[in-house]
Amino acid sequence: MSITIKSAQDIAGMRLACRLASEVLDSIAAHIQPGITTRDIDRIGAECMARQGTVSATVGYQPPGYPPYPASLCTSVNHVVCHGIPNDKPLKKGDIVNVDVTVITPEGWYGDSSRMYLIGEASIAARRLCAITYDAMWHGIVQVRPGAHLGDVGHAIQQFAESQGCSVVREFCGHGIGRKFHEEPQVLHYGRPGTLAELRPGMVFTIEPMINAGRREVKEFGNDGWTIVTKDHSLSAQWEHTVLVTPTGYDVLTLSAGSPPLPNFVAATAT
Repeated sequence: MSITIKSAQDIAGMRLACRLASEVLDSIAAHIQPGITTRDIDRIGAECMARQGTVSATVGYQPPGYPPYPASLCTSVNHVVCHGIPNDKPLKKGDIVNVDVTVITPEGWYGDSSRMYLIGEASIAARRLCAITYDAMWHGIVQVRPGAHLGDVGHAIQQFAESQGCSVVREFCGHGIGRKFHEEPQVLHYGRPGTLAELRPGMVFTIEPMINAGRREVKEFGNDGWTIVTKDHSLSAQWEHTVLVTPTGYDVLTLSAGSPPLPNFVAATAT
């Protein structure tokens, strides 16, 4: 399958979808506090989508070998790496949770983003992991420009995360996105510079590293067919943005008013 290059009209549709996905995450932030359940978070996100006129891409999503996903969001707590299914267990002080949202606009465009949230006063180690993962994502984003390669993105993420004593999950990756949830290319969060696909203007893909405080190995948890956890039970964090390759650099489509401040090393959000 080839990589889809988006037209100006396509990009306009993606801008809207990505802005709306980010606004779902904005709407959740004020409710994140001890005692809330991930099912509550899922409900709040679904209500925001209903107000927008978007629908969740994850409800009923069923790739080969998986059962249908049963919720509007993914909510991954503490050592859950990804695909955590919302439930009725209250979150407690010190927990960290990744909330991953993908919306579909009435015009059929997909917007995808995720953020980490701290529940009350998290530990120094938990805050550090979330901050390292956020910076790792941005180290990858700033590599994006025409003529660069996806290997440059993955290498920058891996080099930074490992320099901080953390590890990069390899079983899951970013992906192209547009009128389909998952398109080419796959976006690895590790690798060698100058390898893999060359970036061209009009490409749109997610960068979404999963970084572990301990070892990189993961495993399935329970029998729901979705939840992935760290094998050593160490904390895991993830951030995700959807990025457009522009003629001169990159444009992060999923930035919004509620997005965290950019790292100091990021000179601009678009070039």
